[in-house]
Amino acid sequence: MPTGDAQETRRRLVEAAYSEFAAHGIAGARVDRVAATAGVNKALIYFHFGNKEGLFTAVFEQIVNQTLAEAPMDAADLPGYAGRLFDAGQAHPDALRLATWHRLERAADHAPLQAVLEANQSKIDAIAKAQAAGRVTTSYTPAEILALVLTIANMWTVMTPEMHLAGPTDSTTRRALVVTAVATLVNP
Repeated sequence: MPTGDAQETRRRLVEAAYSEFAAHGIAGARVDRVAATAGVNKALIYFHFGNKEGLFTAVFEQIVNQTLAEAPMDAADLPGYAGRLFDAGQAHPDALRLATWHRLERAADHAPLQAVLEANQSKIDAIAKAQAAGRVTTSYTPAEILALVLTIANMWTVMTPEMHLAGPTDSTTRRALVVTAVATLVNP
């Protein structure tokens, strides 16, 4: 198989798996459906990714890279970063669904994904530098600030439907609330 064909096959498999995992989770996803959607033989999943877990890892790494590109972090502007994360979540709700499946089905019994560890460590390091420069509160550790910013940016996706009834329903107001809350949190 020529290299270009292999890369195209891999891309189609990851794209098909993205939808399959978002809809059914890791346990419920079926490699038969992924292969059929991608228009390839199921054996190519095992050739390219080893197994369904390897395929999920490839999908999740794509989400990490997409999020890093669409929502770059600037530790001097954590409210803006939270707004960009909110926007990315609105633009790609399946990515947030996949992150939830990851937490539910993988987090406890799998090694952390290297792409996530690296992305988070660079953010923690940047927050520490912003703290040292006096631009971000030192009331929390850099890791705590990152966790709080990520949680606030994605809070509308993890709340129960009942909480949605009590809060704003339009995206503009929700985004403004996210940005304001993070600004309040990180202000030195």
